[in-house]
Amino acid sequence: MSVKDTIEGKLDKALPIQHLEVINESHKHNVPEGSESHFKLVVVSEDFSNRKLIERHRLINGVLREELAGQVHALALHTYTSAEWKTRFGEAPMSPPCQGGGA
Repeated sequence: MSVKDTIEGKLDKALPIQHLEVINESHKHNVPEGSESHFKLVVVSEDFSNRKLIERHRLINGVLREELAGQVHALALHTYTSAEWKTRFGEAPMSPPCQGGGA
């Protein structure tokens, strides 16, 4: 199982998530091709209500403790409640960035 799949699975189990993006940004860093060491997460969950930003990050870091102690070197977190997401981005979640079309 890929690190990305592991991250998605653990977060899905741990939180009621309305929107989740797990983006491997390793290619932007000086790591071997195919690495899974640098990620950006966009997480929308009502579990973030009434929590400060640091508390939201600690919650995610706790869920991903094993990954952060091992393969994951960097984790950029963008955490929102549904209301914050709606205020910032509108009704529908943003589409993930295009990864190219080669099909």
